[in-house]
Amino acid sequence: MREILNGSLLWSVLRQLRDWYRQGAIAHFFRAIADSYPFSKTKHLWHRFVWAPMFGGEGSKPPVYVRIAAHFARWLERVGDCVRQSVFYRACVKIAKPVGHFVGGGVIGRVCRFFGVRGFLIMAVSLYLPIDFFLRNVVQIGFLSSLWDEMLMAVGMLYVCWRRGMYRTDRSITRATPVDAYILFFVGVAFFLMCVVSPYMGIAIDGFRAVVQYIFWFFVMIRLVEDDRDFAILYGTLVVLATLIGLHGIYQYIVAAPIPAGWVSQTEESVRTRVYSLTGSPNIMGSFLVLFAPMAAGLAYYSKKLWLRIMGIGAAGIMCLSILFTFSKGAWGGLVVAVLIFAIYLDRRLIGLMAVGGGMALIAIPSIANRITYLFTADYAAASARAGRSIRWATGYQLLLSNNKWLGFGLGRFGGAVAMQNKIIEETDTFSYFYMDNYYLKTLVEMGYIGLIAFIILLVGMSLWCLRALGRTRRTDIHPLAVAMFAGMAGVMAHCYFENIFEVPYMVAYFWTLAAGILYLGYFRKRIGPKSENG
Repeated sequence: MREILNGSLLWSVLRQLRDWYRQGAIAHFFRAIADSYPFSKTKHLWHRFVWAPMFGGEGSKPPVYVRIAAHFARWLERVGDCVRQSVFYRACVKIAKPVGHFVGGGVIGRVCRFFGVRGFLIMAVSLYLPIDFFLRNVVQIGFLSSLWDEMLMAVGMLYVCWRRGMYRTDRSITRATPVDAYILFFVGVAFFLMCVVSPYMGIAIDGFRAVVQYIFWFFVMIRLVEDDRDFAILYGTLVVLATLIGLHGIYQYIVAAPIPAGWVSQTEESVRTRVYSLTGSPNIMGSFLVLFAPMAAGLAYYSKKLWLRIMGIGAAGIMCLSILFTFSKGAWGGLVVAVLIFAIYLDRRLIGLMAVGGGMALIAIPSIANRITYLFTADYAAASARAGRSIRWATGYQLLLSNNKWLGFGLGRFGGAVAMQNKIIEETDTFSYFYMDNYYLKTLVEMGYIGLIAFIILLVGMSLWCLRALGRTRRTDIHPLAVAMFAGMAGVMAHCYFENIFEVPYMVAYFWTLAAGILYLGYFRKRIGPKSENG
């Protein structure tokens, strides 16, 4: 077979093309860059950027925020001293010891000892989606389904404070990062805009809470993930959950799960279903899987065990296939962004593999090709101008221009879930409520240019520090895991241009949880060379 292939005309043409490329100007240009880069200013600047400590250099005075965190930690220690000396605490310890011995044996006891309170809290955050689905759609207890995540966040922070105050072994309470400053800056801007533009204060408060509340998961998770065991619990649970969601999506496609007629246009009759699983929305499910599919692939590059590599590749394939079956064009675009970043950092051959896989999908599933080609038809342009994204984006922007474009129309008043739940303004022929289907434009309309600039600064600042963390893991075995998480986050940020992804609480929680995981790997993991924990 090899002799036949070597003697064929096709093989001769391919070899000739290869030789032409190697002798051509393009290959010479890339070789010149590769040869000069090790001695270039660019590499020097990148190295300084990557290895920059979080707060100044050695001997520099810590920022006020860091000093406040250190004072708070010392106050917790004093409180812990008082608690340990109390009669009530000592009585609880005496009661807890025999109970612990009684329940500590057997499989359940060993599982509890392995995970501990911290591990179970991390698992609860990782299982945000199924827990939320179960409480809202199965249990259906109003106050519990709406408050459980706030209670979980509070329990997580109380646990961190308890460990610091009682045991003094946990330094995570003092984990202050520059990303904290970006978050607090955005929260401050949002609070200012809520106070300034609030014709309906109740709606403004709801809009403010929807925008900023779930970002605070970053503060919880950066302190809950203390060591590699915690990170493994987080990473493994998320990959397993996303794989199961992907499998459920494939099942829905096989059985042609019923969908509302509005999910496809009249010209897309070949699309017999769009999968949605527990999310209830094909677009959100697509973004959910875009976030975690690179993490499954990252396992294949990280692990030295063949079975784990195979499982990682299989899980990534399941998720990618399920993303195709969502028929969410925004999710497809997000997946392309995620794969490109993953490939640039780890394996550029994946770009070609993605192109081949995409081509095979277009041939094997004609409805995918029809949905893509529909984007370039006059019918799509007319539909978009009539009731699609084009008219929605234009309407939202005109609403902004008719008000204060710097301060916005008001938090919770247009383009998102809060506005859809509180339709204060009467709908007319020229005004109606709808989802903006672009989180950046929704932010612009509600918060004006000031709010959008603050939000972009937050995302850019977070991304820069995540890139620094990637650089600091470059020569370690966990580099593929850090790259995989950032690739998924980049895919979601790209998808936000086409959907209100950050309107969904669990998507925001997962997004900022991964940001915390990347910074843990880059800056707080015990490890990476001679430098100290904070750089």
